[in-house]
Formats: sequence, C-alpha cells, structure tokens
Amino acid sequence: MNGFKGSAARLNDFDVAQVAGTMEVEVAALRAVLAVESAGDGFDKAGRPKALFERHLFYRILKDKPAELAEAIAAGLAYPKWGEKPYPKGSDAVYKEIETAYNIAPKEALMATSWGLGQVLGSNHVAAGAESPEAMVEQAMASELYQLQHMANFISNNNLLKHVKSKDWASFAKGYNGPAYAKNKYDTKLQEAYNRFA
Repeated sequence: MNGFKGSAARLNDFDVAQVAGTMEVEVAALRAVLAVESAGDGFDKAGRPKALFERHLFYRILKDKPAELAEAIAAGLAYPKWGEKPYPKGSDAVYKEIETAYNIAPKEALMATSWGLGQVLGSNHVAAGAESPEAMVEQAMASELYQLQHMANFISNNNLLKHVKSKDWASFAKGYNGPAYAKNKYDTKLQEAYNRFA
C-alpha cells in the first residue's frame, strides 16, 4: 500500500457544497458531521488518511482463517470483545498496528480499519461506493473529496440521510456511531457543531 500515502489532496468549500448538494442536505449539517467524526481533517501530519484499527473486528473477520487469527492474537492485534485494551496514542502508533496486521492478512486488515474524514470501515466499502477495500483505501489516500464521498454514500446507503436532513442528531448518531453514541455525547457534539456552522 505504498506506506499508505497517496496524493493527499485537501477538501475545499466547493467540494463540500457540491457533496451537500448531491445529498440534498444543508452545508452546515454536513460540516457538523465532518467536524465531529474527524475534527474536519482527513489526513494525519504524514499525509496518510486518518485511520483507526479495530482489533475486535480483525478477530471477527479472521475467524475463518485460523493460522492468521492465531498470529494476530499473538501480536495483540485481535481479540473477541471491543475495548479489551485502549487504542494506541497517535497516528504513527495506529499505522504501526495497521501495517503489522496488513502483513498478516492484507485485505482483512484494511476491512478492520476505519478510514478518512467519515471514519468508514473498510468492511463497509460497498456501502461507501468502492468495489473493494483496497480500492476504498487507495481513494482515501488520494483525496479528502473521495473520503467525503465514501461518507456520503455510506450515510445514503444506510438510510441515515433523512436524519441529517431533519437534523435528528440522536437518530443519526445511533445509526452512524452505534448504540453507545450517547455515552460519547455524539448527538450533543453534532448539535453544537451544527449550531456553529449554521
């Protein structure tokens, strides 16, 4: 994956307005989701897509590959339940995990990682509008516009668009971030971000 670096093209206001127009949502609503999901930034300081490797998903995805699963468990990169260990601190540490996992099982490692502005999992590549996890990551490496389109496609394909349109942040956060959204105050953060941009 070439050090997970591509052309790393940044997003501009025109891109955001264009995608918001395609989704038929307010620009402020789309900006709120971007602000909360990735602090509005799709790349780290090294120009790699912002990413988070999910060890419990790697475990689940590898269940039919016992040799790889055993290797991943031994490396501390796979376990059955979310939250057994804290996430590593900083992007370099995250990418160290991704690269180690990639050397064990490339496609599965990409699937078990969330990517870019919208933090869409590689396992959701179809909903994100990419033909494979590899294609999705290549696109995420190329530009924040691709990352934003992945997020927009994921929202549309998971029946969450209506919640962004109506600014029903609790329903959106539940669908996008999972049932634990309230504990992390995702709905409150989205409302506050929307108020800022509106």
